[in-house]
Amino acid sequence: DKKEENSVGGKDGVFTIAYAPNESTDQSSDARNGLAKELEEYLGCEVEEIQASDYNAIIEALRTGKADMAYMGANAIALGHERADIIPIVMKAEDGDPEKAVYRSLLVTSASNDDINTIEDIKGCTIAFVDPDSTSGNLVPSSEIITAFADENLDMDKLHTNGSFFEAASYSGSLQAGLQAVVRGDVDVVPISNQILASEIANGNVKESDIKIIHESGTIPAEAMVISADVSDETKELLVKFLVEYDNEAYFTDVIKKENARFIECG
Repeated sequence: DKKEENSVGGKDGVFTIAYAPNESTDQSSDARNGLAKELEEYLGCEVEEIQASDYNAIIEALRTGKADMAYMGANAIALGHERADIIPIVMKAEDGDPEKAVYRSLLVTSASNDDINTIEDIKGCTIAFVDPDSTSGNLVPSSEIITAFADENLDMDKLHTNGSFFEAASYSGSLQAGLQAVVRGDVDVVPISNQILASEIANGNVKESDIKIIHESGTIPAEAMVISADVSDETKELLVKFLVEYDNEAYFTDVIKKENARFIECG
């Protein structure tokens, strides 16, 4: 069998997809599983999914051969390229339109918080970032805060040290967990991707009236599906063809968090 000969499933004969906590919610598991089953048939080998604790773990899994493909944001991709020579193959774009292959990072607070209405109001409050390597959940919002408070001479260390700029700064582990923390009143402010916020509202996990957006970033390049450096060229071609043609709406709505999105090939 030609596919076996090219070891589509990597060294162990199994093709493994790694997801971060943001793509691993109750709503997403069936849709994720649907893609795995269809890909299994397409590649002619077993396909399994693993959930990693954070982007560092995903990059390490890609580097060591424990994962063959993963879905991640712009910053994690840059890190993965540096540490593990990962290769982005397709990225998400609304309506499959390359010009819409972008999203934004928002800072949100509880609608009932009268003290915080803009980014200028957040000094001294409590904040839950997501994961050190999260693009929309840490790096972009941190950069926006540092820019907004230029007079404070902030850097990443000061921003993430309790009592330095924020009363307390923590990591929630996922954008969804951060959002729930702000709704419950456990923290004052959280960053979240505009697309994940829309998805959480659409799924009924939070009401639009529960939160208010106090800041919106510029556009960020969309997340992409990446493969490990060990994946063969033949398998890469098969994956690109499969993903660009994949049109299961449940997968894009529940896993990729963007209704009407599709994958486009990375340039």
